[in-house]
Amino acid sequence: MIDRRFFLSLAVVSALATPVLAEPALGQPAPAFEALDANGKTRALSEFRGKTVVLEWTNNGCPYVQKHYNARAMQSLQAQAIRDGVAWLTIVSSAPGMQGHLTPAEARAWKTKAGAASTAVLLDPDGVVGRAYDAKTTPHMYIVDKAGKLVYKGGIDDQASANPASLKGARNYVAAALADVKAGRPVAEAATRPYGCSVKYGSPG
Repeated sequence: MIDRRFFLSLAVVSALATPVLAEPALGQPAPAFEALDANGKTRALSEFRGKTVVLEWTNNGCPYVQKHYNARAMQSLQAQAIRDGVAWLTIVSSAPGMQGHLTPAEARAWKTKAGAASTAVLLDPDGVVGRAYDAKTTPHMYIVDKAGKLVYKGGIDDQASANPASLKGARNYVAAALADVKAGRPVAEAATRPYGCSVKYGSPG
């Protein structure tokens, strides 16, 4: 006869292996993660402790992403952030076979061609990092402060359009939030509505 304790232990292991993920909360520690970058190096959020960190979800096939990159608006924002000592991590959570998925070589080529100034491009084909942050769109933006707490989540700006003309006069929420963080102020608009293409996750599990 099979010991009932065996089934109980299986249930406990299953529960531990499949945690319920909740949307990360502002003012709380940002979800820890590790992911390979485009050069095959394992990068962890913890390695940037003591720095402000921007997380940018991207998909190079998405017209909303293309709006910001083709106009070099995203690259300019990245470069300014880097000059201010910010670590900028561009994350690709598109699953294999889905729009925007990149191999390491393709990610390196895209970063060079686009002139992206981000610290690193992280590859998240299983969607583990994306789901931990509840990233829904490309772009979807998050800012983690020097203490490791989430201080901004949402859209890149207030113009939910793929039209490049919408960049003119747009209020860039990320730039404003970074300015608040740099000045030591609470982020005035800490949560905004993200817009863009849906993140192309694969099936979980």
